[in-house]
Amino acid sequence: MSRRASVLFVCLGNICRSPLAEAAFRAEAERRGLDVEVDSAGTGDWHVGEPPDPRARALARAKGLPIDDLRARQLAEEDFYRFTHIFALDEQNLEGIRARAPAGVACRIGLLLDLVPGREGEAVADPYFGEEAGFEVTWADVSAAARAFAERLERE
Repeated sequence: MSRRASVLFVCLGNICRSPLAEAAFRAEAERRGLDVEVDSAGTGDWHVGEPPDPRARALARAKGLPIDDLRARQLAEEDFYRFTHIFALDEQNLEGIRARAPAGVACRIGLLLDLVPGREGEAVADPYFGEEAGFEVTWADVSAAARAFAERLERE
């Protein structure tokens, strides 16, 4: 790879799925010794400046990967130039990312679970309106994608 890999995970509000994806991938990259920049954002602006959902923070702490210091932010034009990879956590957000992408950007834009064999085209489970158990499902999704992406980066 010609430049340092950098990845942005994007969901709707940047308080549940994308911060968990950021934590899962950050841990996987560190475990493998990958030099990669990791961040998350949302396509919407409802939660800008807020910490992740308390249920997401509790789960991340339980996994030993606290995300209490993260603050929600909205996807910005400079992200398309800053990151080598931008992953949407569902199709709706993928469409929103592609609609905002400036012409000619070199970053790779895709659906996160496309990285996981057999999960192509699927959305990462959105736990926001459900029970706490839904966050474990989300964690399983983002962890599987984190492992798959880290393996891909090791091969590149």
